[in-house]
Amino acid sequence: MLDGVDLTACNAEVVALVGANGAGKSTLIRTILDLRAAHGGTITLAGRPNTDRRARADVAYLPERFQPPTYLSGTEFLDYMLALYGMAPASHDARQAAAALGLGGEALARPIATYSKGMGQLLGLTACIASRRPLLIFDEPMDGLDPAARVRLREALNVRRAEGASVLFSTHLLSDAAEFADRVAILHEGRIAADGTVAELCERFDSDDLESAYLRCTNGENVPA
Repeated sequence: MLDGVDLTACNAEVVALVGANGAGKSTLIRTILDLRAAHGGTITLAGRPNTDRRARADVAYLPERFQPPTYLSGTEFLDYMLALYGMAPASHDARQAAAALGLGGEALARPIATYSKGMGQLLGLTACIASRRPLLIFDEPMDGLDPAARVRLREALNVRRAEGASVLFSTHLLSDAAEFADRVAILHEGRIAADGTVAELCERFDSDDLESAYLRCTNGENVPA
């Protein structure tokens, strides 16, 4: 259960939400998106309440355990998603985003039923990135990605950040947080136990790396009074 969470993602910033399995990361993301009711507090997206449909129009979201419909081809799925985002089908941006993530024309022409888990994940990420939405929210986006795909995703997110987009993603892998994020928020027992850059967290918890800082944070060590 979440309890008094305080979290902000600024423009052109990548924020990682980290925590153990069951810490509430997915619950928090669903609450931000108004897919789960909040029982107190205020949540805003681009200055509007998260319950306002206009606010959610600025967001592209990839859920945990994403599974695209297997009866479509990759191109058909992208066309469908772009239509939902109010964009033209088979746009140059979408094909460019897919290629940047390693999904070329041959892969997009194939039925999704032939895709590996990683290819399906890349297809969902492509749809979000190609949407041009200013806020991207991903729940465990690196799930199923091989090392090369992870590098391509990092590069694609850096491009979107340079264009002013904000990214919030959850992960239970601290290496992902350290590699991808400008700022890391540690969710523990329903609260944001600490929030800062990797360097700031290491300094606060007198640690040499994020893993040690995380363990000290979640064990209640070295927290200033």
